[in-house]
Amino acid sequence: MNIMKSMKIRILISIVLSGSYLLSFGQNIDKIINVAEVTRIESELASDDMKGRKTFTPSIDKAGDFIAAEFKKSNLNYWDGLESYKQSFSMKKATQIAAEGKINDKEISSENIIAIATEKELIIDNNAGFEVVVLDSPANFINEAFKMVRANKKMLVLVNSRFQKDFNRLKRLNRESFETRSPVVFVLSDEVPNTFQFKIENEIEEKALSNIIGILPGKSLKNEYVVFSAHYDHLGIGKADAKGDSIYNGANDDASGTAAVIILANYFKKLNNNNRTLVFVTFTAEEIGGFGSQYFSKQIDPDKTVAMFNIEMIGTESNWGENSAYITGFERSDFGNILQKNLQGSKFKFEPDPYIKQNLFYRSDNATLAALGVPAHTISTSKMDTEPNYHKQSDEIATLDMKNMAEIIKAIALSSQTIISGKDTPQRIDKQ
Repeated sequence: MNIMKSMKIRILISIVLSGSYLLSFGQNIDKIINVAEVTRIESELASDDMKGRKTFTPSIDKAGDFIAAEFKKSNLNYWDGLESYKQSFSMKKATQIAAEGKINDKEISSENIIAIATEKELIIDNNAGFEVVVLDSPANFINEAFKMVRANKKMLVLVNSRFQKDFNRLKRLNRESFETRSPVVFVLSDEVPNTFQFKIENEIEEKALSNIIGILPGKSLKNEYVVFSAHYDHLGIGKADAKGDSIYNGANDDASGTAAVIILANYFKKLNNNNRTLVFVTFTAEEIGGFGSQYFSKQIDPDKTVAMFNIEMIGTESNWGENSAYITGFERSDFGNILQKNLQGSKFKFEPDPYIKQNLFYRSDNATLAALGVPAHTISTSKMDTEPNYHKQSDEIATLDMKNMAEIIKAIALSSQTIISGKDTPQRIDKQ
């Protein structure tokens, strides 16, 4: 009886202490991750003063300086080999200034030629080693075009004239910047090419860009990385809408994710119990092709990268309402199951991506590391079929639910604990 009584007392004490710890833990997290902090960071990143954070403008540099200052306040380390929080790299900005061509000796209008290339002059014909392919998937037209650009193969891509509207959307790619890679030439034509000749002239300008990275070194597993990421660029300034607003503030896309990364960095630094090394990175140039994350993926060892929490558009309620978010590529690893397990008993739920047809898994900054086998997933709440402010001037702070956003960031912090500690290691994704 004495032994049984003693055991009951010890169990009761354990329960009380555990409850006290959880209560204290909850109180601590609320002090760091809360509506006021979310609002403070969002108000800065999505302000009119940031002018939409467009790549290759002073506003993206201003946003990068703000993020770096936040990482400094959290006393994060620099990425290996860097002397600041900026991971800088250069890209070539190509502007097509002239184009001419023939297919089967039939003239092709310059308006129907879009070259994604960084050569000043590009001349191609049947002997230039270009693979001829057809792009005829209107439902995922831009996604398929991006895949071809990223494939790093010389391609002549034929687009049937019935997809002219989709083809015109590609002209936005042509006006933006691309790193040195194999050229891809899109041509609007119904011809089956037996012979072809094209000459494209570009104006080339080389400019510097920067990802912003902060590191929290691990303890017992410091050579294993867990990445928390978001992109901080957006669309900049465009044509004014009916209200006279010309600034694409990008409050949800993706100042919300960037705010989450900043707040999580501060939280985990204060917690200071991570066995694995935590990498907090905000990417540039996502909106023009994901070039910031592509560069980053070449600087980190994918075999040592255990997981990637990419955070994209978490400022609005998900399809399931408050206290929920979805994970892209849920079925590709047990990453989501681990997060769900760690939130058992809480009011928050992570769900599989409901927008499978939109191929979101390969449309965000997780894509490059995922293709290398890393369990790299994007966490989002954006209703991609009905999101009213997506890529519009109306994507402003007033449209966001700051309270729900704070709860999402807390859920990411709590659900990642066993991965950060080394207790759980998500299974690898099949390499592409």
